[in-house]
Amino acid sequence: MLLITCPHCGPRDEVEFHYGGQADVAYPQDPQSLDDAAWAQFLFYRDNPAGAFAERWQHSAGCRKWFDVVRDTVTYEFLTPEGEQR
Repeated sequence: MLLITCPHCGPRDEVEFHYGGQADVAYPQDPQSLDDAAWAQFLFYRDNPAGAFAERWQHSAGCRKWFDVVRDTVTYEFLTPEGEQR
């Protein structure tokens, strides 16, 4: 089980959190101009690196706030200092 540090509530078990996917994914500038393939690219295709990866998490069973972290996808270690907002 992972111990995730919420920047607002402190360290909690991973069962209190909801994974939100890759961080810093920008919404399309002109969504009406996108065809189906471009929408699929935006909605479903994400990076999948082995190593440091910026992610979104929500403390769903606590303060319900979203925050960004950097996590190593190989070791599962959270690399962002506790409480730091990216």
